[in-house]
Amino acid sequence: MSNQDRREFLGTAAGVAAFTILPRHVLGGPAYVAPSDKITLAYIGVGTEGLREMLPLLSVPELQIVAVCDPNQHASGYRDWSGNGILNSIRRTLGKPDWWAGGEGIIPGGRDCAKDIVDSYYGAQRASESFRACAAYADFRELLEKEQDLNAVKIMTPDHLHAVIGMAAMKRGKHTIVHKPLANRLKEARLVIDTARAKGVATHFMPWDANGSMEPVMAWINEGAIGTLREIHNWTNRPVWPQYATIPTDTPPVPQGFNWDLWLGPEAQRPYHPNYTHMVFRGWYDFGGGSMADMGHYSLWTVFNALELSGPTSIEPMFSHDCMLNESVSTTIRNDFSFPTAGVVRFKYPARAQRPQVDLIWYEGGMRPPTPEELDEDHKELPLEGMMFVGDKGKILAGFHVDSPRLIPDRKMSGHAAPPAPARRQGDAPRISAGLQQWMEACKGGAQSPGNFLNAGPITEAVNLYAVALRTRKRLLYDAENLRITNVPEANKYLAREYRKGWEPESV
Repeated sequence: MSNQDRREFLGTAAGVAAFTILPRHVLGGPAYVAPSDKITLAYIGVGTEGLREMLPLLSVPELQIVAVCDPNQHASGYRDWSGNGILNSIRRTLGKPDWWAGGEGIIPGGRDCAKDIVDSYYGAQRASESFRACAAYADFRELLEKEQDLNAVKIMTPDHLHAVIGMAAMKRGKHTIVHKPLANRLKEARLVIDTARAKGVATHFMPWDANGSMEPVMAWINEGAIGTLREIHNWTNRPVWPQYATIPTDTPPVPQGFNWDLWLGPEAQRPYHPNYTHMVFRGWYDFGGGSMADMGHYSLWTVFNALELSGPTSIEPMFSHDCMLNESVSTTIRNDFSFPTAGVVRFKYPARAQRPQVDLIWYEGGMRPPTPEELDEDHKELPLEGMMFVGDKGKILAGFHVDSPRLIPDRKMSGHAAPPAPARRQGDAPRISAGLQQWMEACKGGAQSPGNFLNAGPITEAVNLYAVALRTRKRLLYDAENLRITNVPEANKYLAREYRKGWEPESV
């Protein structure tokens, strides 16, 4: 019985009954976990965001973190959105107001911190249960080799490592959950999706948890409240990290305990520099995915699903640029290594079924659409972040996550009450998302989470093409069937990654 057939069977009454009486090996599949067992989880990537998201998992009774992994051993060089935010969260979780990462003013991070947090929590809060000490690894490949009883992995590394780690885990039958993006190269992301499909493991792509509902918006569109939909606008205040306009030229020493080679992973060798790492990696094409990869998954995945957006025909960028003085002469910096400070990218999507052609326009760095006349009538302005659906007879304005949609101007709301958004399923454990709960159920033989990798193809395609358009600084014509840019041949090299030896997908 295939994994998909098994999951469908288990959704039936007969399947539920069988689940209680069949022995484990009959229902078993890749990394199958019996309902009475804990899911053994390896946590890969324990910088600031990794630690922040690890803390609520410690109290989940169905999970046991058995290993942590990060190329960085010590809490050194980390940056965060606040000086003590992570530290205070760790102290509250552990019930240790005097817990330190190594000294005054040090932002926690690294595998030593992560191991101490896991062992401290389990030792104090789950002492009645039997636990071995949490293992710590620098190299995820060693972790996957040595942790023979491992069921699953969670990947919280910089963007350029998501795909190689995810594929390595899935090829070994491990259930996999990953932060956005699936990969920062389009063809590499396709490999991730293909691997998930072939291996049949339970997967979950975390941004699904933050997506809002398109049901109220689609109800208005379908009843003709704004006429024929023509454009979708989505804007964010990101980036909120430095976008470096030049490549570092100084060569500071690699910090003690930091394996720079492992951090680079599949990317080309270059000298270490802190401006590539911890929190600021997202601004580099090699290591990150830019603002759309950071935030667009959260806002647009639900839009892509509802409108069946896939395979844009063109991607057109508009962007800021940087200048410098070169021997007293003003010169524009030739930059194909980091994302611009601000930009707008327009995608054209062909008609599909009953939906006509529609444009999707993404804005970042403080850019946003012109204020529509409808808001002038209401004496209002566009919010700093938001979404707008434009038809030939009207507009719908919503929050960034498609929240609180309304027809504009306000008088258009008369007689057009929005249907209530469906209640999102909540996880059983405190502070656990519905997506994580469903992924855990899938690890034990249930249906895949709606946020599984196979459902993330169209949004992943968009965020990777956005990066290529900004990197080439040209309008791109795209052949979706053949994964090829037709008018700028040299842009096709950015759809794939040139792997360092030993880091090819077939090697990990």
